[in-house]
Amino acid sequence: MNDGFHLLDIVFFAMIAAFLVLRLRSVLGKRTGHERPPEKWTAAEPETAEVIDLAQMRRSAFEPAAESPMGRGLAAIRGADRGFDLDGFLGGARAAFEMIVGAFAAGDKATLKPLLAPEVYRHFADAIDTRARNGESLTTELVGIRSVQPIEARLDDGFAVVTLRIVSEQVNALTSHDGQIIEGSRDRVVDVIDEWTFRRDTRSSDPNWLLAATRTPEE
Repeated sequence: MNDGFHLLDIVFFAMIAAFLVLRLRSVLGKRTGHERPPEKWTAAEPETAEVIDLAQMRRSAFEPAAESPMGRGLAAIRGADRGFDLDGFLGGARAAFEMIVGAFAAGDKATLKPLLAPEVYRHFADAIDTRARNGESLTTELVGIRSVQPIEARLDDGFAVVTLRIVSEQVNALTSHDGQIIEGSRDRVVDVIDEWTFRRDTRSSDPNWLLAATRTPEE
């Protein structure tokens, strides 16, 4: 008799466990092996409606309140450019940051030119030329990018303008012609905070954004 009740208990608890598993799958969605890493915003096509809902929740974390100045600025940009996607823009800005930082350190003006607005390119090129004349070299290792956060957005006479606060970890060393360190360190990782402004003419068929201004915020 006791064995019979024991068997019924096992069956009862197994049914409860199966019910809980099904509920968790319905809420969290199934893992497919193509889940989006936390720091990236490109993902495989979601397979269930639940995964789509979670992706939307992740995207909304970057979206400011609609009534805020930046929210109104993004709305104006979307009004002029129906294809504007904030997540896609942030991913592109992250990639551009990596390319620009690396190209500037390497003195690669050919890579920099199509990524920068003319006035910014002139400043970067002048700095590269000054280093070359002085026999100096800049070594930069981008250890990682902690965050890319929009802080300002507006539509300015047909130009979409978005400013980002970029927090990264870098190793920077400026050395003289004889290898002496003038500034920075070859083995010390430092936090670097930049505010970069990107700009695009919404009336142009060219989809590319250009770096239009850079600054280091005051502590």
